Parts: sequence; structure tokens; C-alpha cells
Amino acid sequence: MAIATTGSSQASVAAGASQRYPAALAMVTVLFFFWGFVTVLNDILVPHLKSVFDLNYTRVMLIQFAFFAAYFIFSIPSAKVIHAIGYKRTMVMGLLTMGLGAFLFVPAATAASYPLFLGALMVLAAGITALQVAANPYVAVLGPPETASSRLNLTQAFNSLGTTVGPWIGGLLILGAAENKDAINNLSGEALHAFRVQQAASVKMPYIVIGLALILFSVLIGMFKLPAIPSVEQHDSANHQGSLWKYKHLILGCVGIFCYVGAEVAIGSFLINYFNQPEIGNLPEVEGAKLVAYYWGGAMIGRFIGSAILQKVKTGTVLGIAATATTILVMTSMLTTGHVAMWSIILVGFFNSIMFPSIFTLGIAKLGPRTGDGSGLLIMAIVGGAIIPVIQGAIADRIGVHHAFVLPVLCYLYIIFYAWVGSRPVGVE
Repeated sequence: MAIATTGSSQASVAAGASQRYPAALAMVTVLFFFWGFVTVLNDILVPHLKSVFDLNYTRVMLIQFAFFAAYFIFSIPSAKVIHAIGYKRTMVMGLLTMGLGAFLFVPAATAASYPLFLGALMVLAAGITALQVAANPYVAVLGPPETASSRLNLTQAFNSLGTTVGPWIGGLLILGAAENKDAINNLSGEALHAFRVQQAASVKMPYIVIGLALILFSVLIGMFKLPAIPSVEQHDSANHQGSLWKYKHLILGCVGIFCYVGAEVAIGSFLINYFNQPEIGNLPEVEGAKLVAYYWGGAMIGRFIGSAILQKVKTGTVLGIAATATTILVMTSMLTTGHVAMWSIILVGFFNSIMFPSIFTLGIAKLGPRTGDGSGLLIMAIVGGAIIPVIQGAIADRIGVHHAFVLPVLCYLYIIFYAWVGSRPVGVE
């Protein structure tokens, strides 16, 4: 379903805003690359820390739980911050918080402490949450409402660029630098701790570089003149009265974001271990990390293509077709082995591509001054990335990785419902 205009004059004003501020859109797009790159490194941390700390699937998925739980905790506060200081300053604050979280990986690695790693991830994710709450609606409203989904898909394509190069770089610098992990089985006491310190040290330099880059870009964003969007950037509390729960398309969209992010993160988190299975690919971790890049690279290509398609086709229609395709592909991977199972699950990334920006723009349609609040609620639903992978980890510990993908199938079935039925705006005056 395309996002309709509330009037021809409003649409022309919005269109003019988009034409006047291409530099602003380009600058904000870089933010999408940053948080994509940082987020996908979790897929490298999962197999790395699983080996270093000898974790089962349930415990290692606490990496994703700690990271994505931050969305649930900090989304609504981030929306409040937007109302208090505006979109631009919220983005700067988010970048600085991300930088702090990246630097916290150094003491976590030095102490070889799994809880400290989880704490660093939560701080990092708190900064990304602020960026998401601010940047997603900002891009959506920086132009005509009817092309909001197309515009957000385009910027999300650069997010996917970050998730595509991330596994290659992370696999080389983190997994490639940590060798002889099987030796952990023969160690105990101080020798075991020393081994963990040595293996954990491979994360230090990558995250130091990331932290410095984030702080530098926060300075650049702070100096850049981003335009204000008066129609959605209201600071008068009178404009925020009333419950968001009356907007059914928003609430159902939150469930959609929960399911989508949960499915995407669960699949991405298990890929390296999945490809390592003898009946699937029997690939070493470093080689598996390279194939993870194809999964995220498919999402990048899909978003560029989707951005063009969404100029012509209704968002709900494209979303419904994509969700149907992912359902079929995941089921195919579950029911087969070898290269068919491997490449069908990789291809899911291509059809995942348009889901987040499409669900997001459908969810905030026609919210006006409540756009920031609606965005906070939708970003809060990203907590699905914390919960779904942990549940899938528990399933994998019991029935194996291969058939644990039944959970993402259920998530995609809900998205099919939202695309065709649940996304129709209800509760909009």
C-alpha cells in the first residue's frame, strides 16, 4: 500500500523540500551505512565468542539479546529526546553513544569477560537506537509521502552495503586473527583464561577504529546544516495528546517489525554455524563468513531494485510478494541439504531487503506530528531481534540448527498478513 498524500499542496511542498535538500539526504544515508556495518558484526561475534567462551546456542544468542533489547529500552526515550532537542542533535547523540560502546570492547576483551561484552553491545545498540528513531522517519518525511517507502528503501540499501562488507572485514580481522580454538578443550584454570584473553583480543582493533570513525562523523553531522521538517518536528506537548494505540496500522506494524527483525537476525546469526554443518556445507568459519556477505549483499541489491519498483507499485503489494518468497525459501532450506539448502537460505536476504523500510513507512503513514512517537514505537519493536534468536537458539539446542528455522517461517507468515490486510490505515482522522 502506498502512503497517500493528505493534499496536493502538502505533496508539492514536500516534493520541493526533497529537491532542495539532496545533500541532507546523502549525509543521513551515511548513518545507515554505519549502523548496518556495526550491527552485522554481531554475526561474526556469535561464532567467535561461542568458541572462546565454549557457549551453547542459547547462551551465545544473548549477544543478539543484549544488542536488540536496547531497542526496547531506549526507543521511547529516544523519541522523547527528538521532541526535546530535534532530529539532528539526536543523531549526534546516537553517534557519540555508539562510539562509547565500541571503545568498551577494549576492556571487555582485556578481561575476557562475556558479561562485559554484552554490556558493551547494549551501549552500542543504545546509540544505534537513537539513530534509528531519528533517521528513519526523517528520511521518510524528507520528500513526497507517496514515495516515502521508495526513499527509505534507497537509504536502507546503503545500510545493506554496510552489512555486506561487514562480514568480509569482520571475518578477516576477528575470525581470521583467532586460531586454534579447539585447544580450549584441553585447558583449565589460568591457562584457560589466558587463552580466552588471547582469542578475545582480536576484536580490539576493529572496534577501536569503529569508535574513532563514529566520533569523527558525529562532529561532521553536528557541523552540517540539516533542514527542519516543521510538519513532523513539533515541540508543543499539546500536539502529542491521545493514545498511539488507536492507530491500528501502527500497532500491527510494530508486530511486523518485531517478526521481521527477529527472523532476519535469527537467520543471519546462525548462518556461519549452519554452513559448518556436515550435511549443509561443512565450511570453516572464515569461509562461512564470506557467504554471510552474500546474504546481506542480496539485501543491498534488493533494496536498490525495490526502491525503483516502489516508485510504481504499492508498498503492501511488494511486501506481500517478498514475504511469500522468503517463506518458500526458508521452508526449502529446512527440507533439503547441501547446496540447495545453503543457497536457498542465502537468497532469503534478497527478499528480506524491502521489508523493514516498507513495514516502517506503512506503520507511520498519516501520523503527522505523532510521526516521532510512532517511529519510537516501531523501533522499540526491533526487540524482536533480541527475543526470536534466543528462542531459535533453544530450539536448535534441542532439534538441531537445520530445522530450527521453522521460527522464521512463522514470522514471515505474519508479515504476509500485514502486507495484505493489517497495513490499511485505521484510526487516522
